[in-house]
Amino acid sequence: MDLSIIGSGYVGLVSGACFADVGHNVICIDNDPGKIETLRAGRVPIYEPGLEEIIHRNVSAHRLRFSGSIREGVDNSQVVFIAVPTPQQPSGDVDLSFIEKVSREIASILTTYRVIVDKSTVPVKTGERVAESIKRYNRHGAKFDVVSNPEFLREGCAVGDLMHPDRIVIGAQSEQAVDLMKKVYEPFMAPILVTDINSAELIKHAANSFLALKISYINAISAICEASGADVEKVADGIGMDRRIGRQFLNAGIGYGGSCFPKDVAAFITISEQLGVPFNLLKEVQQINEAQKDRFLKRIRETLWVLREKKIAVWGLTFKPDTDDIRSSIAIELVADMLGEGAHVVAYDPKGMEKAREVKTIGDAKFVATALEAVEGAEALVITTEWRDFANLDLSVVREKMTTPIVFDGRNLFNPETMRQLGFHYHSIGRRPVRPG
Repeated sequence: MDLSIIGSGYVGLVSGACFADVGHNVICIDNDPGKIETLRAGRVPIYEPGLEEIIHRNVSAHRLRFSGSIREGVDNSQVVFIAVPTPQQPSGDVDLSFIEKVSREIASILTTYRVIVDKSTVPVKTGERVAESIKRYNRHGAKFDVVSNPEFLREGCAVGDLMHPDRIVIGAQSEQAVDLMKKVYEPFMAPILVTDINSAELIKHAANSFLALKISYINAISAICEASGADVEKVADGIGMDRRIGRQFLNAGIGYGGSCFPKDVAAFITISEQLGVPFNLLKEVQQINEAQKDRFLKRIRETLWVLREKKIAVWGLTFKPDTDDIRSSIAIELVADMLGEGAHVVAYDPKGMEKAREVKTIGDAKFVATALEAVEGAEALVITTEWRDFANLDLSVVREKMTTPIVFDGRNLFNPETMRQLGFHYHSIGRRPVRPG
């Protein structure tokens, strides 16, 4: 099939590349000329494992190309996906101006039937408004259908998620649109759930909010474990073995971040309030997430006494491993907090350094080329992202390089007993701190 994707950000680029990889002809469109030129030159502006190889393979096979023209996409595609940004506003609501603008431009171009697909994460009833907007500006009176097709990609494993999805959700009002969407996803051989548009839009927000709830739940349990002397990992294993609950997203840490969970939880709270059904449970999820970071920072303060003039190494700046995304990263917030208290922060991240250097709130941090360089002469090490690179380091070398071997592990990357034997003062989440011995 001939497809176009308007918006070549994270979702659009990954989706376009994977659609091409299963045999569709895809045009990825973006209004940033620099990004289009970068992609045409064979460079990929985001880091996602496996993505670069897929893009190069399908560009070479002439199944994938890049353009700055929405008209080119609409004229040459049976199905047009909208994957533009939906940033969070200060109120917690979602900025839909990019979707509205694209909808109007599509409407002015339409001359024959097209399926217009909302791939961006949007509030419920957005599909209705997209349809209204296209109808209003549809100068040629062309027929069209609007479909909601939410994405469920996890950064760091998005290619695998798209190529082997748990399910495909198609929210549509016509059989013609459903049939075309089924053809798009036929090569993926995944279960397909067909719903109305509003239900499809709610599924995305409900899914992400539930996962955020699981994270905040185990983080709240971690505080109880620390107060009682229990081990949060054993507790998580015990409840996760219940098939009704499952072990995924029950890893205690310093909180969730990224471009999806914080924004989607805030948006769902606002959506529910606008509908007159306040979702107070999600407000508590937000509060627990913020409190988890504050508890971790308090532990650092209590242990080091005063942060001013202390040299603190930080491993990890991205919100999770296997991505270069630092949006709403708890790691960035912690670095900013420690700098604000006068600490000398030396930071390293395998993929996020370039983007982190552009963040003004951590401009006083020192960025170094390796994890071992970061701990040279450090009075404490703070682990904020669970990169495998860190887990594979020789910790005896880390111990030798540090001035005082104090580790604050915000992701429970290491075994407490191993750290004790190696001579570290080791603090983690929901587990007893250990001292050398």
